[in-house]
Amino acid sequence: MIAQEEAFARIRLLRSPNIGPVSYRQLLARFGSAQAAIEALPDLAQRGGRAYVAAAPERIAEEISQVRRASAKYLFHDQPDYPALLAEADGAPPILTWRGDLSLAQKPCVAIVGARNASAAAVKLARDFSAALSAAGFIIVSGLARGIDGAAHWGAMPATVGVIASGIDVTYPPEHADLQERVAVDGLLLAEQPPGTEPLARHFPSRNRIIAGIAAGTLVVEAAPKSGSLITARLAAEAGREVMAIPGSPLEGRATGCNQLIRDGAVLVQTPDDVIELMTGFDGTPRSTFREATAHYIVDQDELAAAEPADVAALLTSAPVAVDELIRQSGESAAAVQMALLELEISGRLVRHAGGRVSLTA
Repeated sequence: MIAQEEAFARIRLLRSPNIGPVSYRQLLARFGSAQAAIEALPDLAQRGGRAYVAAAPERIAEEISQVRRASAKYLFHDQPDYPALLAEADGAPPILTWRGDLSLAQKPCVAIVGARNASAAAVKLARDFSAALSAAGFIIVSGLARGIDGAAHWGAMPATVGVIASGIDVTYPPEHADLQERVAVDGLLLAEQPPGTEPLARHFPSRNRIIAGIAAGTLVVEAAPKSGSLITARLAAEAGREVMAIPGSPLEGRATGCNQLIRDGAVLVQTPDDVIELMTGFDGTPRSTFREATAHYIVDQDELAAAEPADVAALLTSAPVAVDELIRQSGESAAAVQMALLELEISGRLVRHAGGRVSLTA
């Protein structure tokens, strides 16, 4: 049970400038509590070369009121009900807001994603696949977008989890107001952004990592070559999850992304039974060979709590580089390098990228 004061401090810590999922967890590990971490932020930022002001308590009090008005609740990363698979994913959100049946995210989940401007045939496929998978006991996860996402939610109702790129009280797209409310009442609705937040372009990749992280496997139904659905598939691969795709005609541009995924190692599926066979009893060893490089450094939490920061700023540029490489080139411990990166991030001089890479702010 998290004390009310600590819960408030955790929300304030995460809403403070330049604090992301990685730095949030590292701060808790080093200082033991969110309040202690907040008190340390100005000094850490000063060591990184900048002044710092944490989020105002009044702003957090108003946010909490907004969450209550939306009939939503907070979920913290170390609470028992936090989705187990999502907790394993790199950069999992430390705090979520939710409405509905939280137990759904603990059951076997399959993500179904695809094009917003999907063909009629693909929409029917998404609806049919999600209905069959939910009948087989799987929970369907998607992003409440137009096209494939919406069809997947409707087909699986009520066995569905919707992850949105906005605040829990904001509907996007507007025409999905009824669907989003239905998911929130009968299924489960999750949001990482604070209430009142309108969905911005940068929020969608963040939402996609949650979709990929909750599910043991991700199925792409139809996608163009640069679709956000392919980002979800890549994130699923990074997390060691199954990646599946339905093939399409080479003459259909909206099938190009799926065909490319299959060529790169995603499992080709043609029926719901194919997915059920792959996902039943999934043990963390995907059959797909579609892979992305992931971080390999391990930071001992006790070492992080005592580490003095290494001098790595001179090794960084605006080009992303793996933290593994910084550890190798600096000759310092992983904890010392992470402390240095933490100070740079809090001071606004560092950006974290997917795959455990970092760069200086452009």
